[in-house]
Formats: sequence, structure tokens, C-alpha cells
Amino acid sequence: MEPAAQPVLYQKLQLWEPSLEDEEEEETAEPLVPNPWRPQGAAGNKFGGLPGTWARIAAALLLLAVACSLAVRHLGTRGGSAAALDSAAPPPGGHSHRPGVYHHGAIISPAATCSQLGRELFTAGGNVVDAGVGAALCLAVVHPHATGLGATFWGLFLNSSSGNSTALTSGPAQTLAPGLGLPTTLPTLHLLHARFGHLSWPRLLLGPTKLAQEGFPVDATLARALAAQGAKGLCPLLCHADGTPLGLGARATNPQLAAVLRRAALAPTPALAGDALLSLLAGDLGLEVPPAQPIPTLEPALQLPVPQGLLLTTPSPSAGPELLTQLEAALHSGAPSPNPCPPLLQTARTPGSSVLASVDSSGSVLLLASSLNGSFGSGHLSPSTGILLSNLVARSAPSTWACPLILRGSSDDMEADVLGLVASGTPHMAKAMTHALLSHLAGSQTQHQHGSTANPGTCGQGTLLQVAAHAEHAHVSSVPSGCCPFQGF
Repeated sequence: MEPAAQPVLYQKLQLWEPSLEDEEEEETAEPLVPNPWRPQGAAGNKFGGLPGTWARIAAALLLLAVACSLAVRHLGTRGGSAAALDSAAPPPGGHSHRPGVYHHGAIISPAATCSQLGRELFTAGGNVVDAGVGAALCLAVVHPHATGLGATFWGLFLNSSSGNSTALTSGPAQTLAPGLGLPTTLPTLHLLHARFGHLSWPRLLLGPTKLAQEGFPVDATLARALAAQGAKGLCPLLCHADGTPLGLGARATNPQLAAVLRRAALAPTPALAGDALLSLLAGDLGLEVPPAQPIPTLEPALQLPVPQGLLLTTPSPSAGPELLTQLEAALHSGAPSPNPCPPLLQTARTPGSSVLASVDSSGSVLLLASSLNGSFGSGHLSPSTGILLSNLVARSAPSTWACPLILRGSSDDMEADVLGLVASGTPHMAKAMTHALLSHLAGSQTQHQHGSTANPGTCGQGTLLQVAAHAEHAHVSSVPSGCCPFQGF
């Protein structure tokens, strides 16, 4: 495990900085004529010596000239200000980028609301861990079919400040009741944030709590899952008054979940928040509070040196070891070339899962994958907490759905290019990720020099998120293109 260290601090960068042109405009904004109401000595007054009527006429003409000059100057200044507002983006002397390329940091997730929340945490002075954990808690609210406080998490974090890489695990699956997994999300994400985050833990919970309390619109992804699942076990949380499941654009609220999140934010320790949550869940199920507690861990990531740099992934029981074995064989067999996608077995069961990724321009990357082990998990909704419990239990299959991958260009170069890949939605995750990385490596060098990574493919109907740090910029993209909203600054 990486030794305890101070939190990774990212100085908040100003989005706009005044240019020399702006300073020059401010200097020339001074009036071009003297103030006509300022007292002047006789020696300085051209008309001071004129007698009577002629002096008054000359003074009037001077005032008229001054008034016209000021009016013309005022109109010119307003026109200049309007032009400056129209050219506010890009900033003076700046340059524009293609979508998905940012100067400082970026985040990509399956929900636009959560990507926006991650961006807000970035601009509030947070780092990639703050943005990623905040977005994960947001997804726990707005995508209850794929993740939630009852989910299991895997994570992979590359710290560009230290060069260290860390794997996050939720620990061994534990049973709350037959067929119901013990919730692990809050202690797992809190552990990651406590070690590497910068913003306060309550700050990260603020946005998700507000969404659960005030409501959120059902997006297309959740609407499809509800249409396929039906309303059984999901009412009243995700149903209309007549018992039919909510459709696209309908507003959902989860006040019980909001109360759990508020309690987690205010608890002095995550253990106390976890105890309170388990008490509520046990009361719903008519059980005694279980003695078992989630035991999330942070440990060094698995590493594999390859000719292209250093590969990093998560340890067993994720699919990380299988992924490295396949990549090692492929990369040492000759020039990288993507193998055909593995055929999808129509009978294979693909566990429902959710993924997100955050990156900054210095090369820090966080990849998170979570699952309820199926769409809406066990289908059991806790009425006191608003949490859908997973059916991930001790006898569940290994987490073959989880194998986030990072390729660092050189383990000795702190500023080397970094690529992060995380995918969901295929029962052959290791093979699909191998195909994606080989597709990237086989991309043209010209694309890479322009900051664009090759367009990797994912196999079957899966979703692949790709983040990269290249040429002091953060890059985000997805396959299929446009499937997952991204935000950056």
C-alpha cells in the first residue's frame, strides 16, 4: 500500500487572465479632452482675455465641441465593449480545441448531470479524486439501475505528483441477508477521498444530496432500464402514482436517500455513518444489525512493463490479472495490432455496471467501475434508505466486469503521456479491453501528435471511456461516440 502522504493539492487556476491588449484598452479609455468643469488659470484659458459677448460665444462653442467629443467617445467605448463581449470565447491571445480537449481537467460519465457536478468540483479547487468521487455519488442517485450506495466499487488512481499508482477495492463480498450484498459504496469512496482528495467530504456530498431531495429528470439510460425491468419492487421510488415505471423526462426524487447522504456528511467518522445505515437496513429486513462491516482497501496497482511504457490495473478478484496476461502476450508477439473482437455469447449474462473517468493535464487519472451485479441489482429496495441492494454475495463470480487500465508512457518520465481506459457492458471485459488498447497503439502517429488518441473500439454493445494527458492538455472521449457526456475546464 502506498505510504500515507499529504492530500494531492491542485492549485485552482484562473480560467481567464488579462492580456496586454486588455491593459492597453484600459489605458486609452481615459477621456481624450480635459474636463470642462475643472477650474483653469487665465494663462491656460484661450478665451480668458476676450471681452464680454465674444468671450461668452467662444466659451459656448468650446462647451459644444467638448460635448460632441464626449458623445462620440462614449459611443465608441460602448461599441468596443460589445465587441469584447462577443469575443469572450476564446480569450484574447488564446486558442480553441476540438470537443473533449481541455487545458486543466476533465471528467466523463454516463450522466450529463454527474459530469457537470464533477466539473464544478474541479473549478472549486478539487482534484481528479474529488471530481470522480463526487460524480460517482451523483450516479448513485440518478442511475440506480447500474450503481448506488449498495454497489461494489473498483478503482485505479495514478498520482502524477508522486508517480505512484493505487488500486481501490471494496473488499470481499459480504452478505447482509440471503441474496443481498452488504452495501460498501460510502466507506469505499470515503477511503479513497480521505487519502487523496482535497475538498472536504461534506462538499462532495452536497450535490448528490440536493439531487436526491429536490429531484432529477429520468434520462434515456435509466428510462430504457425501467422499461425493460418494469415496476416490480421499484415503487414508489421510480413509479408513477398508477404503478407504471417513470419514463424519459419524468422527475424522480429519493428523500430517504438524501437523508442517508446528509447523515454521512455530518457523521464524525464513516464508521458511525455506516453503523447508522446498517441499522436502518436491518430494521427494513427484520434482522439484527450484522456484525460484519465493509473492509475496503487501497493497495499498489498491478504493473506490467511493456515496450510502450508501464501498464497498470486492479488486482484479483477483478479481471485485471487476466487483462495483463492477454496484453503481455499480444504486445510481445510483434507489432501491436488489434485482434478481432471476441464473439459475444447470446446466453452470457452481462452484469450491469457503471464507469467514469477523470483526468488532469498533468497526468493524474482516476478510473472507477461499480456494479450491482445486474440491472437494479437484487431488485430489493430498502424503504427506509432508498437504496437498491446488490446481489453480490460471497459466492458471486469474480468481478470480471472490472479491469480499468492505465498506460503510462514511461515510468521514469514524470511528464510522460498517460492513457486511461475503462469499459462496461460486455461479458468479455479483458478481451474487449485488450482490443481497445491494441487499437489505440495501432493508431497513426499523426493523430497522436495532434493530441488525438486513436479511436479505439469496444466489442459488442459495451461502452468504453478513454481519458488521456498529452501535450499539457486533458483529453476525454467515448465509444460509441457521444454515449457519455463529458465536461472540463
